[in-house]
Amino acid sequence: MTGDRSFEFARDRRIVKTDEFSSVFRLRPVYRTAHFVLYTRKTELPHARLGVVVAKRLAPRAVTRNTIKRMTRELFRQTALPSIDCVVRLSQPVNTKTAPATSAGLRVLLREELTRLFDSQRLRTSEANA
Repeated sequence: MTGDRSFEFARDRRIVKTDEFSSVFRLRPVYRTAHFVLYTRKTELPHARLGVVVAKRLAPRAVTRNTIKRMTRELFRQTALPSIDCVVRLSQPVNTKTAPATSAGLRVLLREELTRLFDSQRLRTSEANA
């Protein structure tokens, strides 16, 4: 595949191993929205890493799960975060009966919630450094 790879979500920015997920989940949730819970843990790495958990029972359609994961990764990539491991977990069912997974309304709602999650960490870091 050719083209600009600057927009890819690099493997070193992902949490992939089970024990890495477990070490973040052991801590209390840092921030909650209507549909998501954010867990974080400080790391010694020079950059932030992301893990996304979207359970099939909360988002039964693969299209919905993939849309949520794609939006989460993109917003994470665009947000400047400190050296932390972040795990975003879908905690409430996404109602695709009233709004299909690809509908603009649902996408806007989920994007706003995810933006609040990541902004909460950016604000926390700036307050700690002040």
